[in-house]
Amino acid sequence: MPLTVETEQEADGRWLAEVPDLPGVIAYGATRQEAVDRAQALSLRVLADRLDHGEALPQLAHVFAVAP
Repeated sequence: MPLTVETEQEADGRWLAEVPDLPGVIAYGATRQEAVDRAQALSLRVLADRLDHGEALPQLAHVFAVAP
């Protein structure tokens, strides 16, 4: 299952990207792509931390899918 990155543009023009399957993975960017890139990078850090601590990981066929 891919991790979905959801995006939304804030009233001030910034973009917010979130990975709902990984609590706390929320990132802002000046552009949609920048927010998505930051959320993906943070997701990888969270997954690596879970691996380091022997925690369960979601089953991933692909790593990411970006929601339209």
